[in-house]
Amino acid sequence: MTDAAPRGWVPVEHRFLGLDRRTFAPALSVLVIALLLLCGLPALNTAIPWHNEIRAGDVLDLGDGATAVPPVGWQLESGTLAGAGSVSPAALQVQLATGGATITLRGTSFTGTADAFLDQVLRSEGDTPGVDGSRGTVTTAAGLVGVSLAGTSPNGDALDVAFKMTTASGEAEAAPALLVRVRTAPGQFERRQDTVGTFLRSITPGAVR
Repeated sequence: MTDAAPRGWVPVEHRFLGLDRRTFAPALSVLVIALLLLCGLPALNTAIPWHNEIRAGDVLDLGDGATAVPPVGWQLESGTLAGAGSVSPAALQVQLATGGATITLRGTSFTGTADAFLDQVLRSEGDTPGVDGSRGTVTTAAGLVGVSLAGTSPNGDALDVAFKMTTASGEAEAAPALLVRVRTAPGQFERRQDTVGTFLRSITPGAVR
């Protein structure tokens, strides 16, 4: 009578340091895939540069005829250039980026003033890191007046500017709202200040409806 091998017993020829060598290959395959997902793909994504660089003459479509002139050399990570498609000002999403700095634009429907719109944004998000300074105003070349709030923190420098997208008297409260957010690495805002100012001044409202 032959004794049956105990459950889980591994023959000597398949053992290594007490482990079953037959399980090494599947385990190694799983480990390689996990490392690729955790390290390889993010590294590959970082290594591949954006190829949507803003060129001289490019204009952002902000919807309903509203536009802005993005800084040359920055990357358009999301958003639409004028002539490339139709954009709704109430669903606008634009992001521009360059080393250590981003400019994002978000459009929405809002009944009220630019100041009230900025209040609502801040309330909905709680304390926004870095945005803690006193309020000011920004006037574009087209006559739009925005409400600005700037600040700094160990994480970087920040600027929020809220606009109502019309210059027509009596139309401001019902006009679409636009939030422009600038974020830079610590100490970089001063170097980008002229570029940001030029961009903000370029924002132009569309036709009044």
